[in-house]
This record gives sequence, C-alpha cells and structure tokens, in this order.
Amino acid sequence: MTATASYLRPRTIESALRILAGRDHLVVAGGTDVYPALVGQPVPDAVLDITSVGGLRGVDTVDGIDGRWLRIGATTTWTDLIDGPLPPGFAALADAARQVGAAQIQHAGTLAGNLCTASPAGDGIPVLLALDAEVELRSERGSRRLPVDQFITGYRRTALADDELVVAVWLPLPPGDHRSAFVKCATRSSLVISLAMVAASIGRDGTGRIIRARMAVGACSPVAVRLRTVERAILDGAARPWTAADLGELSPIDDIRATAAYRLDVVPTLIDDALAQCGVDRRG
Repeated sequence: MTATASYLRPRTIESALRILAGRDHLVVAGGTDVYPALVGQPVPDAVLDITSVGGLRGVDTVDGIDGRWLRIGATTTWTDLIDGPLPPGFAALADAARQVGAAQIQHAGTLAGNLCTASPAGDGIPVLLALDAEVELRSERGSRRLPVDQFITGYRRTALADDELVVAVWLPLPPGDHRSAFVKCATRSSLVISLAMVAASIGRDGTGRIIRARMAVGACSPVAVRLRTVERAILDGAARPWTAADLGELSPIDDIRATAAYRLDVVPTLIDDALAQCGVDRRG
C-alpha cells in the first residue's frame, strides 16, 4: 500500500455507503475470492472491510406485500447457511455451501461475495438462479433490487456501481411442495473448482403435479444460465433423454480442468441426479 492507502472497517451501513460515495474502494467480506486474485498484483490502495457492519449478517424470513421472502445478509457465511434455519425447499443452498471449499473457506467466505465475483464456476450462482433470487443494492442515492440474471452482466462483471454495496440476497418462498437440489462434478469432493454443476428447483401443487421448474447450470458458459428448454420439458412431463438441443444455452470451453465435450456429456447426468433429489422420476 502507498502512504495514502486506507483500510476502513465501518460498523454501520451509513458509514460504509458514505465511504463508497467518496472514493472507489475494494469491498472485502471473507476475502476468499479477493486475496487469491491479488497474488502477484499490487495491493489496492483503498479497502473497505464490511465484516463489522451491523445488520448485514444472518438469515431471516420477511413478510412482504408480494409474499414471503428469505433474506440473506451480505456478510452471511457459507457456514451460516449450512448451520442456519433454511426452509426444507432451500436444500440446494445448503448443499452448495457444503461443497464450496474446505471448512476454513466456509467459515470466512460469503454467498454475496461469491455472487459479486461473478465467476462462471461460482457454486452459489446456479442455485440463486434456480431459486429466483434477487440482489439488493444500496448506495447513498437509494436502493434497488435486481434478479440475479440481471445483476451478473458477463464474465466476472456485474451491474454493481462504484458507490453501491450488496446488502442482501432475497429468495421468494414459494407455496406448496417445493424442493431443490445442487449437484457438482469435480475431480474430488472439495477444495476444487467445479467442472460443471447443476441446481434444480421443483414446485408441485396439492395433487402432486409439477407447476414450477427451474434448472440452472454453472461452469459451462461465461455466466451461469437457466436451461429453459429443459424446464419446459419437465413441466410437460417429458421422460426422453436430454439432447444437445436441450443444452443450447450452454457454451463450455476447453481448459486445464476439462474439455467442452466432457462438460456437455456430463450435464445431462447432473440434471437427472438433481431432479431425482427433487423427487422427479424421469424413467417414463
């Protein structure tokens, strides 16, 4: 850091927003994505540590005019999600948290930080897409909420302005029988980046008929994406094998972890595994 560098750790949201309004800062919570990215790079001159800001950590159920929501504060850690009071229909979130890394990462890293990094291999992002999550952004100018697919604008890019802070992630609590699942393909069970991952969310009415289907895939395109063709097939009760046309939204690449062909080959199995965990039998 230079002689004019600053490392600030405010205790109130008002102070944090005032700091962001005055100067562009690198915002840090757990730092599990930030610090590895800084290896071999100059240390930023202005760092805003939000881990002491009151009201940003925890999971709460909130009643609104548009239904009930689960609110996850921006400094809520993966361990909080594993141990916390998540409704049964949000099992995918706890499943992703258990697989995001070793215990040290889970204790420090945050769901909101994973979202802001906007990596195509971010384990939490497909889950949030499948659960119709929204991101709450706040600045001294006001606040706004964006769906996750509008918040993430490209490879490691987001709609977050320089003076804005992510303060919470909101997930609607759907009525009826709602189940979700997260499955991940990797070279080992932890401490590794995903080769491909799938999050599913399935809702049923009182008769058991599927009335809601969400399917999102990560690590197979520049950003995690929903497979809307697959979703429509699930709603229609299709039991056919998944084809390349069903995976048209995906555009995987060859890299040191896997080939594009391998990723496309494994995704259909991951989809069916996730659906099986949600109680969907595709055997026809």
